[in-house]
Amino acid sequence: MARSGDIGIYFHVHMISDSTGETLMEVMRASVAQFQNVRPIEHLFALVRSPRQLERALEHIQAFPGIVMFTLVNADLRRDLEDACASLGMPALAVLDPIQATMSSYLGAPVQGKAGAQRVLDADYYRRIEAMNYSMAHDDGQGDDLASADVILLGVSRTSKTPTSIYLGHRGVRTANIPLVPGAPLPEILYRLKKPLIVGLTASPERIIQIRRNRLLNLKEDRSTDYVDEETVKEEVIHAKRLFARYNWPSIDVTRRSIEETAAKVLNLLNDHKAKF
Repeated sequence: MARSGDIGIYFHVHMISDSTGETLMEVMRASVAQFQNVRPIEHLFALVRSPRQLERALEHIQAFPGIVMFTLVNADLRRDLEDACASLGMPALAVLDPIQATMSSYLGAPVQGKAGAQRVLDADYYRRIEAMNYSMAHDDGQGDDLASADVILLGVSRTSKTPTSIYLGHRGVRTANIPLVPGAPLPEILYRLKKPLIVGLTASPERIIQIRRNRLLNLKEDRSTDYVDEETVKEEVIHAKRLFARYNWPSIDVTRRSIEETAAKVLNLLNDHKAKF
């Protein structure tokens, strides 16, 4: 573990999984987020299912000492990893063990011990793929068949509509997003829809202007336009808020929210919306 001035504390974290490693990565990052100025140097070893694959991971662990986190269901591989880490004086944490033990005790059912069990190609998997395809086809006002959406996101430019839609699609939620463009009418069907949840996304004018200016810089566009004019952007935001209030569409201020936080709020609203039908 090393400290570099005011930059933060750096440490190696090794994640060993017999599946894709996505669960480990999410748990590790969520845990590290609770510590200030801590910077993990991530080492991921996915699909580790043989002694030889584990051996290669252990060689790397020995070269870069740190914390070891793992999800391995094979008893022999688990024992070999834990023994090796103990001899090296490194902590090794089986991140799913406490959760599975609690669930097994409560349900009165044994743990399957099957690698990658959550990746089974079941109906839910295909539902999520279909939702992703729908969300991508209905990005930025494209596509039709809005009536079959689960969620429709509305918002002025640079309010995170697209990344939020894609994230929700990955969660199995069919999501369309439509930009609010000054002078451009919304699809008439929006005002008649009952099944989809329509959610407005807003942000502070200052935040929107900052993001838009960065986008123009990336496009090597430095001309002054209404796109980043302070008064024009304020009017866009005011118009959007009035629209949402007029039709009683719930809105979310994304100024200080991550994509995950915005999506979580949308999912909560969607659960409440579904309860009405």
